[in-house]
Amino acid sequence: MEFDFPDIEGPVAQRGIGVIAPFDLALERELWRWAPLEVSLHLARTPYEPVPVSLAMAELVSDATHLTAATRNVLHVEPEVVAYLCTSGSFIKGIDYERSLRETICRAGAANAVTTSGALLEAIQHLGITRVSIMTPYDEVLTGKLRDFLDEAGCAVVRSEHLGLGGGIWKVNYRTIAERILGADDPRAEAIFVSCTNLPTYDIIEPLEKVLGKPILTANQLTMWACLGRMKLPMMGPGRWLLEVF
Repeated sequence: MEFDFPDIEGPVAQRGIGVIAPFDLALERELWRWAPLEVSLHLARTPYEPVPVSLAMAELVSDATHLTAATRNVLHVEPEVVAYLCTSGSFIKGIDYERSLRETICRAGAANAVTTSGALLEAIQHLGITRVSIMTPYDEVLTGKLRDFLDEAGCAVVRSEHLGLGGGIWKVNYRTIAERILGADDPRAEAIFVSCTNLPTYDIIEPLEKVLGKPILTANQLTMWACLGRMKLPMMGPGRWLLEVF
């Protein structure tokens, strides 16, 4: 039997990003919305831990042994960069600890490594931001650790809002998130950072940036921006300040 192949080439050659996600990540679909057509995301998860979202959980999901195993689980498909997709796990112990997480991933064999909190610091530096407001779904203790992390980086937190959730973060609706972002705004803040890779934000970034006239930086957005930058690919999705600058 003969078959006439269409006069097209394909499939599109894929370039990979390895993603190490906490066990409770429920926003894979949002993450894919940031990816160009030629980019595939290869996910690995940290082991399940029976604890609520908290400082204790952030410490468990950033354990070097878990990051090493997860990195090795995605290396066979040859990702160009491996991202640790967790804000709290990468800010809880400061800048040196964030750097150590990237070093752990590279020691496990990754060609390049990104963390969500490291991507936040990169964006702040590139945008020349020294004062931010923050909005998190965490409790007060974990939110305080984010303030400490930004203070250490020389970026002052002028106002913060937190939801105090111990789980189910991906279920929070856009209206609640938008109201809390608006509540976190402050005239002194040059940008607003919305923490947590499990908090949905994709569709509200652009309208809130138009209303507030300043960058709305979110966890998944910044992680993907940092990965695509290392791959020399353009930024995708909402976030006009990042699109214009880069």
